[in-house]
Amino acid sequence: MADSRLAEDGAAIRRRRRCPGCDKRFTTYERAELALPAVVKKEGSRVEFDRHKIAASMQLALRKRPVSAEAVDDAIARIEYQLLSAGEREINSDKLGELVMHELRQLDKIAYVRFASVYRSFEDISEFQQVIKEIKQL
Repeated sequence: MADSRLAEDGAAIRRRRRCPGCDKRFTTYERAELALPAVVKKEGSRVEFDRHKIAASMQLALRKRPVSAEAVDDAIARIEYQLLSAGEREINSDKLGELVMHELRQLDKIAYVRFASVYRSFEDISEFQQVIKEIKQL
């Protein structure tokens, strides 16, 4: 291990390591596993909060956009922090989707529109226009 320190959000340990085989450096993050609320889906079923599922959704919206993986990790950490701070045992999937949309709006407006179009099930172009109008007002 070459270096070890707290990540910017303070919720993870960032370690710089060196591969003994090829001598290349890489970064790992270690996080404590916290008791995040269960996600209540629209039909009423409950599932565990899944950081990887949130990351995959965000990365799909951010595909071919100039946003780093570290920025996505930081955004997910902010979502987790909000969930932990609320102290609730459950969160509706709608509310979780809104938290993701808020973070995407901060990261990349195009990704925000992409995510919103799927999340809100846009039916026609006027719904895209409405979201774009909202973004321009910010």
